[in-house]
Amino acid sequence: MPAPLILASASPSRRQLLTNAGLSFEIEPSGVDEEEVTRSLLAERASAQDIATRLAEMKAVRVSQRHRRALVIGADSTLACEGRLFDKPATLDAARRQLQALSGRTHELCSSVVVAKDGARLWHWSERARLTMRPLSESFLDAYLARAGQAVCASVGAYQLEGLGAHLFSKIEGDYFTILGLPLLPLLSFLAEHGIGLEQAA
Repeated sequence: MPAPLILASASPSRRQLLTNAGLSFEIEPSGVDEEEVTRSLLAERASAQDIATRLAEMKAVRVSQRHRRALVIGADSTLACEGRLFDKPATLDAARRQLQALSGRTHELCSSVVVAKDGARLWHWSERARLTMRPLSESFLDAYLARAGQAVCASVGAYQLEGLGAHLFSKIEGDYFTILGLPLLPLLSFLAEHGIGLEQAA
């Protein structure tokens, strides 16, 4: 029997990606204080990619310590623009300020995924994407935030590319799943090597 699979995240988009891929899994958020860890890593001059990888590993390892047989997936994404690191906006006003800062600029989105078992990292993968946001007028931001609502506060960058967020961009370079927060194709390949895939989910 393959090991049970756990997603150490409350992210709706990551949950939906795994569900759409036909996997059977449980969800258990890690409880890692991401803001505190990020502040500490920034003080160490860690890169956006390093922060995403460290957070993904901490999430996966922490949950795997509570479920010794399970394969635990941890993931994280960071967004950097012209040397500034962005996080999930806490409010719609914060989302507006973030979008104003990204408007007309190209930013880099780094996504990392880690699989842990028995309290140790087994595997990890990191990818980057570059997204160019078109200039956003105040009237556009009014309409976008009114339509998207609080959902913008659930993602780094204040957008979901799979929905209304597509209207924000003029150019995207990189893997679609990476932009959604989970490098899915390499993860599925790793899981298949460990006996977890469509055959087991059927």
